[in-house]
Amino acid sequence: MEAVTVIAQENGAAGFLGGLLPLLLIFAVFYLLLIRPQQQRAKRHRQLVRSIETNDRVVTIGGVHGTVQSVNEETLRLEIAPGTVITVARQAVSRRLIDADTAAGEETGG
Repeated sequence: MEAVTVIAQENGAAGFLGGLLPLLLIFAVFYLLLIRPQQQRAKRHRQLVRSIETNDRVVTIGGVHGTVQSVNEETLRLEIAPGTVITVARQAVSRRLIDADTAAGEETGG
C-alpha cells in the first residue's frame, strides 16, 4: 500500500511541475516580446526628453514640427512658424529632427 502512495505523490509533483512549465514559458515569451521592448522604448524617450536643448528641431506626438526657443523643467516653447510660438509639455516631444548639415557632419566625423 505504501508503494502506491509514494507513486501517487511522485506523479502529483510531476503533474504540478508539468502544469507550471507552460505558464512560465508563456510569461517568458510575453516578457521578451512585449514588456522588455516597451521598457527600452520608454527609457529612450526619457533620455530624449532630458536631452532637449534650445534650437533643437523637434516633432511633437501630435505631429507639430518646431524649433525649441526655450526649455523649462516641465514645458518647452516651440516656434512653429516665424513669430508663432507655442508652449508644449516636454513629454509631448516624439523625436528630434536632424538637419542635413548636421547629419553630413556626423557622418564624416567633423
